[in-house]
Amino acid sequence: MRRISWVLLAVVLSFTLVLSGCGKKDADGVIKDLGKVADKLESANGAYQGAGVMTIHTGSTPQQYQVEVWYQSPSYYRISLTNGQKDITQIVLRNDDGVFVLTPSLNKSFRFKSDWPENQGQVYLYQTMLGSILSDNTRQFAEDKDSYVFDVAAKYHSHSLVRQKIWLAKDTYTPKQVQVSDSEAKVVVDVKFNSFTFDTNLTKESFDTNRNLSTMNQPEKQTMAEVDENGVPVASTDGTGEAQGPEAEPTAAQQLGSFGIIEPEYTPAGVMIKDTQEIADSKDHAVVLRYDGVYQYTIMESRPLDRAVSLAPGSAIDLGFTMGVLTGDEQKTLTWMTEGIEFRITSANLPTSEMVEIAASMKEQSGK
Repeated sequence: MRRISWVLLAVVLSFTLVLSGCGKKDADGVIKDLGKVADKLESANGAYQGAGVMTIHTGSTPQQYQVEVWYQSPSYYRISLTNGQKDITQIVLRNDDGVFVLTPSLNKSFRFKSDWPENQGQVYLYQTMLGSILSDNTRQFAEDKDSYVFDVAAKYHSHSLVRQKIWLAKDTYTPKQVQVSDSEAKVVVDVKFNSFTFDTNLTKESFDTNRNLSTMNQPEKQTMAEVDENGVPVASTDGTGEAQGPEAEPTAAQQLGSFGIIEPEYTPAGVMIKDTQEIADSKDHAVVLRYDGVYQYTIMESRPLDRAVSLAPGSAIDLGFTMGVLTGDEQKTLTWMTEGIEFRITSANLPTSEMVEIAASMKEQSGK
């Protein structure tokens, strides 16, 4: 009887161990599940909402941004980036009318034709995380308490971003954290999510351009201007089709005055500044910086007139702190706006990755 009891006890213990192991998934099982999650996002009911804090570790001090991400199938996106130090919000929006970069506090809207974000990964987008994990056959997999952790290649416009670690909740596969590192394993971008859900109450109206402009700003008369294929502004209108007359109210640029000359912290190796020039009598207080050497390029800075801007077809470029627009073919121009100042880097031979590095180094610089 004693021998039978020991045998029964061994059988029970073995069965318990088998049952406890049934809920544990290996890397292949998790990857299979993530493929199903990706497919569900592309279905008619695919949607999510997330929020967190993004910290960019470049420049002299880290910069923090409140990030809010909305997505609804088939291709509606809304990303809100708020600078915590300066309380300035920009919204990246994709709807049936195109892709927009909105600055509600300034009542400004940049619009351009693009298939963003399909043509470029975004560190805070869930689809980018899933794509990075599923496409990297050399991925590293680990477990950290209640999270699955993936170490995979980073594929962004900046060549300095090499690897990324992604934490996903074990029970729901929702993102908890993303760290993007450089070639020296130094964390450059860190996103920590404090909320994320697949169950949303989003509607098509949630991604409406005018609605998103007015939610953070009192409804005002919208303005619109066009640019040509080279990104050069042409006649400005007030949204009614009538040109602004000489008796129009003073523009924001005229009210705020000159901002000085903003120089980037970063300059590519083998390049030196050639000269700087303030454009005399320009209503937008424009300045031009010229660089020469291995690469030749110019940086144009201005405080644009109080209007929205519609851009020629181009590519959306994630600068981390905002979105930029890359236009042109043989001669390319990267355009972005921050704190009411518009920046343009134009060059025939400067790589896009270098443009991004230069832009990132200008985000907290003040005019001299």
